[in-house]
Amino acid sequence: MSLIAIVGATGTGKSDFALDLSEAFGRAGRVAEVVNADAMQLYRGMDIGTAKLPIEARRGVPHHLLDVLDVTQEASVAAYQPEARAAVDDILRRGNVALLVGGSGLYVSSVIHDFRFPGTDAAIRARLEAELAELGPGLLHARLRAIDPETAASVDAQNGRRIVRTLEVIELTGEPKAARLPDEPVPWRAHRIVHLRSDRARLVERLDARVERMWRDGLVDEVAGLVPRGLERGVTARKAIGYAQALAQLQGRMPREDAIAETQQLTRTYARRQVGWFRRYADATTIDADDPAERAAELARQAALD
Repeated sequence: MSLIAIVGATGTGKSDFALDLSEAFGRAGRVAEVVNADAMQLYRGMDIGTAKLPIEARRGVPHHLLDVLDVTQEASVAAYQPEARAAVDDILRRGNVALLVGGSGLYVSSVIHDFRFPGTDAAIRARLEAELAELGPGLLHARLRAIDPETAASVDAQNGRRIVRTLEVIELTGEPKAARLPDEPVPWRAHRIVHLRSDRARLVERLDARVERMWRDGLVDEVAGLVPRGLERGVTARKAIGYAQALAQLQGRMPREDAIAETQQLTRTYARRQVGWFRRYADATTIDADDPAERAAELARQAALD
């Protein structure tokens, strides 16, 4: 098997496990390369708050689709899909193993499943965005729930951008189901999914500590350096968990303690949504995130036999 998706909630050690697996493939005579599937790690300069591995910590393993967007650019799964698939195809053409690594569930699914994104309509998008600004995400989510409860259940009620896109797709196609993944998706390429999971209590403790470490490591200074590069104008980047709160602290709108506490709460909520998303991967190989090291060699051996 030459395409392996490594998924799991934030804080479960996906990046380190991918490196362990790459080294295991190396010992078996195969080269493995990482393709990023974390939406926020696409951004240049957003390192501390996204737990992006610095180059010196990547153990010489090639990484793709890191640092490809400016903070003023909009990250979208529709734009990501062809870029990620091109990177995967290039890796496979060279006879290497592609490790698709990240916790952005829709981004992962867009690569491994044959999922086509409907087009866009500037007029519809502008109208919905104006309604979002006037009414807020709650009322738009309620509208979506009335149209298609199943799709609404998979969309965060506070994610205005995602709600707008979902309503746009429904209006464009006239089909509520067009805005969600199919119940039985067709694979784009033969692949294996590895799902890193952690006990909820241990994960929460680890996530809270990670947020505190982000602040100690200089997240606020990182955000201060991104402001001149247009962070406040960014559609996606400025709303990232941790970055929005650090920006509020920097601007004097939120004290440090509240910024940390809000980031911890939002991170816990996001992790819970990720766990729910990745449960849909019924055929995934589940690995205990608290003790994954010994499984890397075993997985490399199994993949070589597939």
